[in-house]
Amino acid sequence: MGGLYSEYLNPEKVLEHYNYTKETLDMQETPSRKVASAFIILLCCAIVVENLLVLIAVARNSKFHSAMYLFLGNLAASDLLAGVAFVANTLLSGPVTLSLSPLQWFAREGSAFITLSASVFSLLAIAIERQVALAKVKLYGSDKSCRMLMLIGASWLISLILGGLPILGWNCLDHLEACSTVLPLYAKHYVLGVVTIFSVILLAIVALYVRIYFVVRSSHADVAGPQTLALLKTVTIVLGVFIICWLPAFSILLLDSACPVRACPVLYKAHYFFAFATLNSLLNPVIYTWRSRDLRREVLRPLQCWRRGKGVTGRSGAPGHRLLPLRSSSSLERGLHMPTSPTFLEGNTVV
Repeated sequence: MGGLYSEYLNPEKVLEHYNYTKETLDMQETPSRKVASAFIILLCCAIVVENLLVLIAVARNSKFHSAMYLFLGNLAASDLLAGVAFVANTLLSGPVTLSLSPLQWFAREGSAFITLSASVFSLLAIAIERQVALAKVKLYGSDKSCRMLMLIGASWLISLILGGLPILGWNCLDHLEACSTVLPLYAKHYVLGVVTIFSVILLAIVALYVRIYFVVRSSHADVAGPQTLALLKTVTIVLGVFIICWLPAFSILLLDSACPVRACPVLYKAHYFFAFATLNSLLNPVIYTWRSRDLRREVLRPLQCWRRGKGVTGRSGAPGHRLLPLRSSSSLERGLHMPTSPTFLEGNTVV
C-alpha cells in the first residue's frame, strides 16, 4: 500500500497511463481547442453566477426557507461547485494534463465526481421529500429542520466518499490493463460502480415520481389540485433535464467499462459528452426561476436595485424606489402555500 501512495507524486505516471490508453497524445493547444476552452469557461462562469443568485435569493427571503426550497438550494450549491470544478478541469486539461502528478489528476477529476454525486443525491432528497409530504399527509414542525440539514449533510458526505475513493486507493496505478480509456487513472470497475449507483438512484427517483403522480391523481381534491400538480411538474422537469443532459455521458462511461483498450474510437470524443452534461447546471436555475415568479423576482432583485439606483440617481439625485415585498403568485408558490393542503405548515414552512 505504501508503494501505491508513493506513486501519487510521480508526474511520469500520468504520461504512462495516457500512452497506454490513448492512440495518440495530441495535446497541442490548437486555435479551435482554445476557442472551445474559452467557451466552456464562459459557460461555467454563467453557471456560477446563476446558481449564486439562486442561493442568495433562497437565503435572504424567509419565504424560501421551506423544505422544498432548502433542497433546491442544495441542488443549486452543487451546480455552482460543478461550474467551479469544470473551470478547473478545463484549465488543467490539454498540455497541462501530462505535467500533473497523479494526486493532482485525482483532485481534478474527483471534484467533478463529487459535485455530480451531490446533484444526484439532491434529486433523491427532493423525491423523498415529496413522497413523505404526500404519503404521511402530515405537517412539518420546526424540529424537522435539523433532520433536513442532516440529510443534506449526509448527501455531501456520501458524495465526498464516492468522489474520493480513487485517491484512497481504488485506482489502476499498478494495473494498466484495468484502466479506463476515458479516465486513464481510474479503474474500470470504479467507473462502472459509480455509474451503476447513479443509474439505480435515478431509476428509483423516476419510480418515486411515477408513484407520486398516481397518488396525486387518485387522492383527495385538496392533494390533487392544480397547484400540487404544478409543483410536481417543476421537480419532474428538473429530473428530466438532468437525465437528458447526463444520459450520453453515462452511456459513454458504461461503454468504456466494456470496451478493451483502444477498441472503441468514440471514447476519445468523450469530452463532447461531458461538455453537453455541463448544460444541466446552467439550465436548473432557469427552470426554478421560470416556474416561480416570486423566485424570479428575488433572483433579479440585485440587478433591479442596481439599475433603478443608477437610473434614478442620474435623473434627480433621489434614492431609488424600494421594492415591494414579494407576493405569492406563481404556480410553484401556490403549490407550496395552499391553505387547504395537508402539506401546509404554520409559519409558512411547508414540504
